Amino acid sequence: MQILVSNPSPLIVLAKINRLYLLKEFYDNIYIPEAVYKECVLC
Repeated sequence: MQILVSNPSPLIVLAKINRLYLLKEFYDNIYIPEAVYKECVLC
């Protein structure tokens, strides 16, 4: 079981190149802390 807890940088880069779906291919569970979510959404 692969678990990912991410910081904003990789999420922002993957979103900009429309590749966020790749995370699902490599990880079973993805946890995004609230502060990271806010930073990604406000960018």
